[in-house]
Amino acid sequence: MINKLTRILKLLKYKNENDKKLKEEDNDQRQIPQSMAALRKALERTFYDCNDYILREIDIGDTKEQKLLITYLDGLVDKKIINDNILKPLMIELDKIDYKDSKNKKISFDKIKNKLLIVTALTEINTYKKLVDAVLAGDTVIYLPGNKRALKLSARGGNVRTVEEPTTEAVIRGPREGFTETIRTNTSLLRRKIKSPKLKFENYVLGEKTQTDVAICYIKDLANEDIINTVRKRLRKIKTDAILESGYLEEFIEDAPFSIFATVSNSEKPDIVAAKVLEGRVAILCDGTPFVLTVPHLFIETLSSADDYYSRSIYSTFVRLVRFSALIITTTLPAIYVAMVSFHQDIIPFKLLLTVSASRQGVPLSAFSETFIMLVAFEFMREAGVRMPSRFGQAVSIVGALVLGQSAVAAGIASDPIVMIVALTAVTAFVVQPLREAIPIIRFINLIAANVMGLFWMSLVLFMFIIHLVSLRSFGVPFLAPFAPFYKSDLKDSLIRFPLWAMWRRPRGLENQSRKDNEFRMKKDIKSKED
Repeated sequence: MINKLTRILKLLKYKNENDKKLKEEDNDQRQIPQSMAALRKALERTFYDCNDYILREIDIGDTKEQKLLITYLDGLVDKKIINDNILKPLMIELDKIDYKDSKNKKISFDKIKNKLLIVTALTEINTYKKLVDAVLAGDTVIYLPGNKRALKLSARGGNVRTVEEPTTEAVIRGPREGFTETIRTNTSLLRRKIKSPKLKFENYVLGEKTQTDVAICYIKDLANEDIINTVRKRLRKIKTDAILESGYLEEFIEDAPFSIFATVSNSEKPDIVAAKVLEGRVAILCDGTPFVLTVPHLFIETLSSADDYYSRSIYSTFVRLVRFSALIITTTLPAIYVAMVSFHQDIIPFKLLLTVSASRQGVPLSAFSETFIMLVAFEFMREAGVRMPSRFGQAVSIVGALVLGQSAVAAGIASDPIVMIVALTAVTAFVVQPLREAIPIIRFINLIAANVMGLFWMSLVLFMFIIHLVSLRSFGVPFLAPFAPFYKSDLKDSLIRFPLWAMWRRPRGLENQSRKDNEFRMKKDIKSKED
């Protein structure tokens, strides 16, 4: 009996949800009212209490018997385009149009569309929802009474940020341009880098309330179709009220949401995104943010930079090894110090042990406590430096670190070695910026493990981190490739970087399986010239 009631309740719930869905679809497909008064009333009801909403009726034709409705949102349009290319032809230059063959000597919808309006992007819309969405997106809509359709004209404008050098990804050599908050500007920046008709953009609108424009970018026949389909599937599954930044998308589409390691990369430099797309990755652009997502994301990408490909390969290899060393130091150095002082004094050189013991005389705290306190204090200063105004943030963090370090030593709360260790840990953390979110967590976990049972537990924790990295996937691609699984050909662009002419094959995990050939065109040209 209970099972039958449960089944009936489920059927009723499904029927209500289905009826609601059908009702919403009917509203979405509702046609545009053919009466000027009815459309005006519907729009005023939709945009009630919106003081930036502009709705204007204008007279057209010699007899002034015809009226036309134009509507847009102030601040999202370029008024010069509206005045010169839309209103002026309709109100002043209309007498140049031959409309005598029209019935009742009235201007037809098609003649307004094809002969009168001086705009490049012009499309027809036939539902009321599309009309409202066009206005909200910053387009201008023109409606001629007696028609079941309206015209959507692209006259977007307003205040937007120009293309500037990004502050989060500074380079010594390379392009100085960065993405902006306007998605169409960002797509044009990628088009300038990759001048190929196979560069495709697919548009989506996400967010029930924000109606945010999102686009995925890839190169046809180069990107793996499985990866592209996975991106499409995950984007279509997003059901939320707001998408305000690409970080929202990242949380919805990432493979391991509870991992401290990000499986989705981001950048605000067009050259970096273009290079990843050329390797076979998929880029995801979101309107309202300069940060573009790229997938799949591999761990080795966190140790590379755009400068690596603009400098000579020997120097780039050296810099990558420096970054890898900085990653090891910033995550393990405080834990190693605590483990050696607390458990493994016998492996410390005798003279160094005397120095450490002398510096710790009078310090009431254990090695773990003083290290933990100093690391927490550093995190406080780092966060304060980020959140404070740029004029004061850097000065406050530097002065605060100096004053705090000297005061802690003078007060006997911390020893000299721990101040030096925390300073070195902080400096090396800035070398590996892509892992800035994971590094503090790894550092504190290692510190706690070292305090429990020295280097043994610390090694065990590091081993668990490696197992976790091996188990991660980014859109089906192993996160730790080319090391696990081992791809010999991909080692040319890992911790070492071979010359560009030697890297003739794209990353193996990103290869399009439908293509027999995944070699760079450059390598083919070299072979043909040699022959």
